[in-house]
Amino acid sequence: MNVLVAEDEENIRELIKEHLRNEDYNLYFASNGQEALKIMRETEIDLGVFDVIMPYLDGFNLLRKVREKSNMPVIFLTARGEEMDKVLGLGLGADDYIVKPFSFAELKARIQAQLRRNYLYKKQKDESENVLISKDIKLVKDECAAYKGNKQLDLSTKEYLILLLLMENKGKVFTKRQIYDAVWKEDFLFDENTVMVHLSNLRSKLDNKGGSKKYITTIRGIGYKWNKDEEQK
Repeated sequence: MNVLVAEDEENIRELIKEHLRNEDYNLYFASNGQEALKIMRETEIDLGVFDVIMPYLDGFNLLRKVREKSNMPVIFLTARGEEMDKVLGLGLGADDYIVKPFSFAELKARIQAQLRRNYLYKKQKDESENVLISKDIKLVKDECAAYKGNKQLDLSTKEYLILLLLMENKGKVFTKRQIYDAVWKEDFLFDENTVMVHLSNLRSKLDNKGGSKKYITTIRGIGYKWNKDEEQK
């Protein structure tokens, strides 16, 4: 994990370095907000510890700039302990606020807590983006696989790609040409019968038989759509 400390007092920077040197962090230090921004442009930082009162660019304005591009955890470490300062800092998007003088054990614990919380958030987000679920159909992107209940569907590559296209765009109607362009990517060989055959095979494997509208609906004269969950009956 890359941790950036933006603090204008050299002795505090050195003490933080000493107390965190045995942790599994790559530590970066800046003496002002401008230096901190330069480091963040060159390195992906996982957590920031910012003083508020710094030359060139103070901690509050540094956080404003950080929040334009990043949701990384930020802890303010500052002598400004008035309630309004805390309210302002947290309102700008800080994740924690520690007032000097402070305990290095507490700082270490709060850094660990924020990094752990951020790791779990990213993990949950990655998992949710990797999996599409609609009724009893689950599509797992990094496996290039689809499941009905606990059983994996035996899909061809094109059938999987059609399913992915439709499930990522629930309720949106695609023409045969749009499906062909998205899946086959061969404009000059367009054949609507090819699309219809693959859709028919996909529907059979989904058990979308006998005109059932549970999963894929045909919009006569236009195209096909994956039904939103509330439409699936």
